[in-house]
Amino acid sequence: MPTLRLEIVTAERVVYADDVDVVVLPGIEGQLGILPHHAPLLTALQPGELMTRKGREETYIAISGGFVQVLGNKAIVLADAAERSEEIDEQRAQDAVRRAQERLTDRTADMNLEVALAAMRRAQTRLRVVQRRRTRGQAGPPTPGI
Repeated sequence: MPTLRLEIVTAERVVYADDVDVVVLPGIEGQLGILPHHAPLLTALQPGELMTRKGREETYIAISGGFVQVLGNKAIVLADAAERSEEIDEQRAQDAVRRAQERLTDRTADMNLEVALAAMRRAQTRLRVVQRRRTRGQAGPPTPGI
């Protein structure tokens, strides 16, 4: 079965690099699935969960926006920030969700609501990604090719 080369890169590091069967991304218009030999594509990404599947193994990564380019049989995600599920501390993620909820509940007139909502979405995404790992029992093996 053909595979697709996927690289997820931030300004600081390569977060993920491997051949995968499919990648599902949080596109601006909704979820976007990329399979091997996909048509060329360049689009923006919104904050959310990125999922890869290689055989029976699924990997979840929280991204906070960026771009994806698909060209040839390679997809490159240039993410503003990205964290693999095993890198996220669940307690810290829960605390971030709680703090974001408190800020929204106790908001003041000078508070930027859009920024506060974006912080809430980022925190919720990180929490969902880490909880998926826990419920699926993923041990988070090291990524080949990095």
